[in-house]
Amino acid sequence: MRFFKAIVFSIATLFMCEAAVADSCTDTAKTQLDINSCTGAVFKQADKELNELYKIILIEYADDQKFIEKFKVTQRAWLKFRDAEMDALFPHKDEDRYYGSVYPMCSDTWLTTLTKERIAQLKKWSHKVKEGDVCSGSIKVK
Repeated sequence: MRFFKAIVFSIATLFMCEAAVADSCTDTAKTQLDINSCTGAVFKQADKELNELYKIILIEYADDQKFIEKFKVTQRAWLKFRDAEMDALFPHKDEDRYYGSVYPMCSDTWLTTLTKERIAQLKKWSHKVKEGDVCSGSIKVK
């Protein structure tokens, strides 16, 4: 039964992850190992972009220490959320071969998706808002 579940999961996740992987990996990757490696690199790039954006925001808002303090708390909370989300998606990740050889691909694809969503959330601070936006809170005006 467990083997059957693993096969069904592998096939389902392969189709779910295929669109995200196709953009960057399947054109050149020939094996599952190649795809796993590629999706890992895609996630690392997204994580790097997130960290760079985070640092830019810290620099741009350095004059507002109250914001910086709250912003750091928010980022730490998001990291905990991301990790908890991954634990919920893959609760058996510590069990060898539970998800099969597609696990690294699927895990990295989900991490990339979550990270890109966070990047989109943080961009509001680096892109700033138009003057007159009365609900912008701590976001600086252009």
